[in-house]
Amino acid sequence: MSTRALWSADRPDTVIEGDNLPALRGLPDGAFQLVYIDPPFNTGMTQKRRAVTTRVAEGGSRLGFRGRSYETVRGTVLGYNDAFEDYWDFLEPRLEEAWRLLPDTGTLYLHLDYREAHYAKVLLDAMFGRDCFLNEIIWAYDYGGRAKRRWPAKHDTVLVYVKDPRSYWFDSDEVDREPYMAPSLVTAEKAARGKLPTDVWWHTIVSPTGREKTGYPTQKPEGILRRIIAASSRPGDWVLDFFAGSGTTGAAAAALGRRFLLIDENPEAIAVMRARLGDGVRYVRGPGRPREAAGRGRPDRPGREPLYLVADPLFLRHRMPASMKPSRSPSKTASGFPTSYSVRRSLTIWYGFIT
Repeated sequence: MSTRALWSADRPDTVIEGDNLPALRGLPDGAFQLVYIDPPFNTGMTQKRRAVTTRVAEGGSRLGFRGRSYETVRGTVLGYNDAFEDYWDFLEPRLEEAWRLLPDTGTLYLHLDYREAHYAKVLLDAMFGRDCFLNEIIWAYDYGGRAKRRWPAKHDTVLVYVKDPRSYWFDSDEVDREPYMAPSLVTAEKAARGKLPTDVWWHTIVSPTGREKTGYPTQKPEGILRRIIAASSRPGDWVLDFFAGSGTTGAAAAALGRRFLLIDENPEAIAVMRARLGDGVRYVRGPGRPREAAGRGRPDRPGREPLYLVADPLFLRHRMPASMKPSRSPSKTASGFPTSYSVRRSLTIWYGFIT
């Protein structure tokens, strides 16, 4: 399948059904002003959600406003597998493609949680360069079950990296404002306008009974995506989400006058997006899944040393091939070793480690 047959900037908003890695490799360099991805969080479980709707029905089992009776209708169980033999073997090559697809003004938003966000920070520092790190956004919410033997986890992490720290696009004037906690301490004009959000975003999850709910597992609220898209893209820009899920990125992009390309291999996700995004969206079948190792690995890439991340009792560092590992002398307090990371251009990153 040709690149143009898959996607081109003069085509309508597009949804590609298929494995995202070969689809990404067929897209042109620098084509997307904004890349937002919400990949599987590597929870080790199968994520499932049953769509439940409530409708007015004579003789229904529930009584509501003004004595109306309602019935609850249970829909299809939607889900996807969220367990990986080697999570970073799966995600790293896709992040490399995200880097390639951004122009110098572009921005990547990577949405994860506590399980993998710290590894992602090290990887993206190597891939983009540490000076390209813009923000760590904390999306905080207060809903759902609460653990009894640890502090309940009630936030996600969104890592923000720009392609070029000298020329990236960010428009704070387009971002929705938040009310001041003490409006009496600011002018009436400021209180009416509200304040610019910080890097901690308090935003509810998608309501289980709200109109926005699609029934797809781990659906993200449109409010989060609207803020991201408004800040880091302009009307008419192309936005890419290659773990599209329920299509929230597309819905928010369309509402703000942006163009979108969404990719997902789950037929259930494609069905949800067809119902949600309406007419005028182009749906195409992407290339097949590349030959990979058992589980979810990546295809062989000749001449490349894969990057692995491991946890060390004292530090996080790259797991290097044996021939490249540095000696660790107890008499030294700090040392450095070279490791190369190739993302289309050759970058040589030096990382220090503590002994």
